[in-house]
Amino acid sequence: MIYGPTVLFALGEGAVIPLIPVIAAQLGADLATAALVASALVVGQLCGNIPAGWAVARVGERVTMALAGIISILAVIGLALAPSLGLFAVGVFMIGFCAAAFGLARHSFMTTRVPLAFRARALSLLGGTFRLGMFIGPFVSAGLLAFFGDERAAIWFFGVCLAATVLLVVFGPDPEHEFGTTQQISVNGHGDSRVAEDTGEPVTGAIPTAERIGVFRTMWQFRRVLMRLGLAAASLSAVRSARQVVLPLWGVSIGLDAQTIALVVGVSGAIDFALFYASGQVMDRYGRLWAALPAMLLMGSGFVALSFTHDLDQNTLWFGILAAVLGVGNGLSSGILLTLGADAAPKDDPAPFLGSWRTLSDAGGAISPLLISGITAAASLSIASGFVGGVALLGALAFWRWVPRPS
Repeated sequence: MIYGPTVLFALGEGAVIPLIPVIAAQLGADLATAALVASALVVGQLCGNIPAGWAVARVGERVTMALAGIISILAVIGLALAPSLGLFAVGVFMIGFCAAAFGLARHSFMTTRVPLAFRARALSLLGGTFRLGMFIGPFVSAGLLAFFGDERAAIWFFGVCLAATVLLVVFGPDPEHEFGTTQQISVNGHGDSRVAEDTGEPVTGAIPTAERIGVFRTMWQFRRVLMRLGLAAASLSAVRSARQVVLPLWGVSIGLDAQTIALVVGVSGAIDFALFYASGQVMDRYGRLWAALPAMLLMGSGFVALSFTHDLDQNTLWFGILAAVLGVGNGLSSGILLTLGADAAPKDDPAPFLGSWRTLSDAGGAISPLLISGITAAASLSIASGFVGGVALLGALAFWRWVPRPS
């Protein structure tokens, strides 16, 4: 019940994402417009974080996920039956908007229920469920395309996943009630929070809770954390997003065929996926910094080194090696943004803060491809790769400065 809905949503979304530009082109979009339609997914997620934080704080994780699932089903029907490019783009935007609600609902649940001793492992596993869906989804999509010969088969598959998700959320056991006695609660109305001891005795009477202060007041109250650690998180998100853009472009730039590029990117993704739980182990045992810092240093060094290999005789070999290095770095950072957000969030009502936190990190991921495109057009892809490496190294310094050390 905790990880299942996320796996189902991510699996369906992962099957649809590779086909969004293809279907957009069938509806009359040129290459640039198709890319713009595909980016509506990221824009929707960016716009959905703060409303999702508000919804989770008011109606709870379960209701928020059920509503997001129902709205996503309507969006999927719109995607499958869209007669025009505009309606198709609206459907893509709404899928991203609802994906933010799913991600934030589970993030908020983990923040309030999971004991600190294994919080990072639990959140790394949550991040791993997203990666699992995005890793397997394209293969499911390819199989459906081969069997049915219609790109919209993957969209209907997403609809089936969403229907199963809604049924699981609505009719399955509610984790909010199952784990309610172990959540961190407030002992007065002024934010003095501590962990309530679970004695095994029945709980009677009202449980005191903190006054809800709203999304925007929460942003203002925690502005220092968001401006410092939040910007470091945005740099990590930007570097992650850049990896998905730079590697395919680099393969094209050095003259590789599509099959070789797909193989290299696939191996990098497999390494990334294989390390997601190791990241949680490192964070729980040695502290958050020992996952964030090596990850940023590896990815920063990898991008900088890649920028010098374009014209070398063995540029294909270096491309494969450095793609693997970037996969290791990204894998070691799995769950770090979820964990740092949970650590920094107010314990009584984390959802509004997490909405702001995720908005910042998603903004970094959304801006990164635009910067790479602009730098590549103005200078070269090598300069763009070096720029991303510099952002990663600056982000490593920010994490070193602002990540709290374990007590």
